[in-house]
Amino acid sequence: MNAKVLIVCLLPLQAMAQGFAGLGTDAEGFAVPQTNPTFNFPADHGPHPDYRIEWWYLTANLTAEDGTPYGLQWTLFRSALAPEQGDGWQAPQLWMGHAGVTTPDTHYVTERLARGGIGQAGVTADPFEAWIDDWTLQGDWTTLQMTASGPDFAYDMTLTAQGPLIFHGDAGYSVKSAAGQASYYYSQPFFAIEGTLQLPNGDIPVTGHAWLDREWSSQPLSDNQTGWDWFSLSFDDGNKLMGFRLQQTDGNNYTSATWITPDGQTTAYPDGAFSATPLDTHNTAGRDVPIRWQVQLSAKDVNVTVEAINADAWMATSIPYWEGPVTVTGSHTGQGYLEMTGYE
Repeated sequence: MNAKVLIVCLLPLQAMAQGFAGLGTDAEGFAVPQTNPTFNFPADHGPHPDYRIEWWYLTANLTAEDGTPYGLQWTLFRSALAPEQGDGWQAPQLWMGHAGVTTPDTHYVTERLARGGIGQAGVTADPFEAWIDDWTLQGDWTTLQMTASGPDFAYDMTLTAQGPLIFHGDAGYSVKSAAGQASYYYSQPFFAIEGTLQLPNGDIPVTGHAWLDREWSSQPLSDNQTGWDWFSLSFDDGNKLMGFRLQQTDGNNYTSATWITPDGQTTAYPDGAFSATPLDTHNTAGRDVPIRWQVQLSAKDVNVTVEAINADAWMATSIPYWEGPVTVTGSHTGQGYLEMTGYE
């Protein structure tokens, strides 16, 4: 890739970092999520180029045979430069892939960047395949195969769904601000996962559970929101909780949550029902980042402490953020994942 093409690819990424991923900037000309959505599968597993931003986002809590915990991430982001279609180098889509593996004492991370329209990256719905370079996530969403590699790690995983898809907010219409910004948002939080981590000290067979998020929008944040703290928690009793707080420039937060029963029944909770309060911070990559939280959802008697397995799980990518596995103790016990953006 020559320098000019690289600059063309990176400039939108730099703009995206303003207000984390530029998600609060105007999206004139792009489609906007509407209330009362109707989803169409398998088509909606694929891309939605009329919308400005979209992702396929998988995290997993893993355990080795000796009991050591690990975390895994595989993410593909799509960002549109303009609300129109094009072929080859005229395609307005940019793609960014992030992969990571977290151990109790090391965090491995790598990134891939691609321009759409030339086959280097993309997503097809039927058959489903998401890829960037040689990283792949493919299958029928009942079973998926997943691979990624970096300079000092790789993984090859099989995922098997053991429950239904989950739709957040109002049947998949997820409100993100008091001003009404929203996204379409659904998940498959019931994946069993197994495979092999390839780390510098050798191959490590692992098993565990994984959570795959699908989300797309054109302006999911308001212009006074700067980032978010997102929790996906899997409790030992089989229940699950997705909750997030969106940080605002006035010091307040906008929150939302979904309670998920073991058989896939959901209850959505509006702003104010879910709370996440930092208890301890850790300086990583020159940022003070909360790595221990009190998380509460009083409607379900949830009052737990969520703590990072590795406080230095910083994603040193084009758009930096924190992403890593966590433990859950208190009224409920379990595992999960935490993502934190906007900590500059």
